[in-house]
Amino acid sequence: MLDKFRDECGVFGIFGHPEAANLSYLGLYALQHRGQESCGIVSSDGHKLRTHKGMGLVADVFKNDAVFQDLPGSSAIGHVRYSTAGGNDLKNAQPIVVDYARGSIAVAHNGNLVNAQEVRNDLETRGSIFSTTADTEVIIHLLAHARSDSLIDRVTEALQIVKGAYSLVFLTETRMVAVRDPHGFRPLILGKLDGAYIVASETCALDLIEAEFIREIEPGEMILVDKSGLKSFRPFAKVPTAACIFELIYFARPDSRIFGHQVYSVRKEFGRQLAREHGVEADVVIPIPDSGTPAAIGYAEETGIPFQLGLIRNHYVGRTFIEPQQSIRHFGVKIKLNPVRDEIEGKRVVVIDDSIVRGTTARKIIKMIRNAGAREIHMRISSPPTSFPCYYGIDTPTRKELISSSHTVEEINRYITADTLGYLSQEGMLKAAGACLGEEGKFCHACFSGQYPVKFPRLKSDSQLGLF
Repeated sequence: MLDKFRDECGVFGIFGHPEAANLSYLGLYALQHRGQESCGIVSSDGHKLRTHKGMGLVADVFKNDAVFQDLPGSSAIGHVRYSTAGGNDLKNAQPIVVDYARGSIAVAHNGNLVNAQEVRNDLETRGSIFSTTADTEVIIHLLAHARSDSLIDRVTEALQIVKGAYSLVFLTETRMVAVRDPHGFRPLILGKLDGAYIVASETCALDLIEAEFIREIEPGEMILVDKSGLKSFRPFAKVPTAACIFELIYFARPDSRIFGHQVYSVRKEFGRQLAREHGVEADVVIPIPDSGTPAAIGYAEETGIPFQLGLIRNHYVGRTFIEPQQSIRHFGVKIKLNPVRDEIEGKRVVVIDDSIVRGTTARKIIKMIRNAGAREIHMRISSPPTSFPCYYGIDTPTRKELISSSHTVEEINRYITADTLGYLSQEGMLKAAGACLGEEGKFCHACFSGQYPVKFPRLKSDSQLGLF
């Protein structure tokens, strides 16, 4: 929406409930923030898989009861998607469904495989024909090539070839499988409703349908759900956990609980720690809504400076809009945010946001607040400078586009035209999230530190790997 890292994907699955497709729709509705380009649901009645997918938001793709009449059965999986290299195309919408020698299978995926292109090239030389440009299809081909007899063994055999981040949900006619990569980059949680097992990217999906939260699926864990119940497997070698800390900073909904944390509480603690590191004399603390709000509350609580909603976000702006023929300066930002002059005019203002990516939007917002009469503007960011691209399921710009990769904090501050600028330190961020700097087995912070837990092929250019 503004100059942010882009959403990734969200998955949902339910097994053993007569309203499986309807509940999947609601689960995806709760996960809409994780992807807005396309969505889909695959259901099973025990004999056949049926699919409905489309481009756009969940409420637009599943717009009437007739859709759900074509999705019968007591099990279903769903997906909301944001893509880059996979392409904004219906053929790449998930879940992907195929028929192969052992029946039908569907898969929904959140993450990014760093060796997908290498594996795809190898499969194509052996005769595989791909019907999409989405990297997820690599997993399907590997599963079809697997020699093992059981579904769990075939999935394991396929996943031992790929590298990177994945939270996956598979559905066959009679079984559901969910698996999280050994590093646990992306969240995946387990719940239950009326005897039916549910998996989802975040707990907010459980809350909407009033399901019970059981636990998180652990890194490297695979679960199988069928008519006999749930079984857990640990087919992968144990490696240090590397949960994506940007989920806690920005991506996950603040009312969700992931990685053992309530997201809202962690974001408030980011704000408190930011205040300890970069306190300043000021009259008011305002967030850049909505993602900066919890950290701004924490900053205000720690400093005692009053918190106010000095910027109001228009929640009814669509994905595109028509600009007047007579150009309005900074129209794109103004149509989304507007200052509350009475809370800003003549005051020393602390502005809180979760990140600065290119700096272009921050510069426009600072000018907007300055024009509303602010006497001083102190920009505070509740994460460290984002200096490196992510290769594990977040769409980030190339490194040359990340302003902090080539500019000091002082240079960035001059560009955005604030009076002062302060970032949360990496050590402070990890401390607020319950970890220590250098602690192995907790969080991935590669977008800040450049320390990548899983190595990836050397790129031909400074480009982002494809997401799906």
